[in-house]
Amino acid sequence: MPEISRFFGIVIKMYFDDHLPPHFHAEYGDDEVLVNINTLTAVAGKLPTRAFGLVTEWALLHRVELEQAWNRAKNLEQPGKIDPLR
Repeated sequence: MPEISRFFGIVIKMYFDDHLPPHFHAEYGDDEVLVNINTLTAVAGKLPTRAFGLVTEWALLHRVELEQAWNRAKNLEQPGKIDPLR
């Protein structure tokens, strides 16, 4: 699964040809959450509250890029990299 971003110990990944709804995976330590790109809500899993807040802040800034990455990954193309939260 390609890594598309990394910040503050959080790793953001996206699977090739993954199931709907459009989403990305965020990992922090041993925790993982799947985040819906359209609603920025957790589809499955969980992260600590602060980490999830950072993930949603980042996703708000990069929603268009996330949608483009999702479309590329659905077409079995590299989703690309997205700038980290600074």
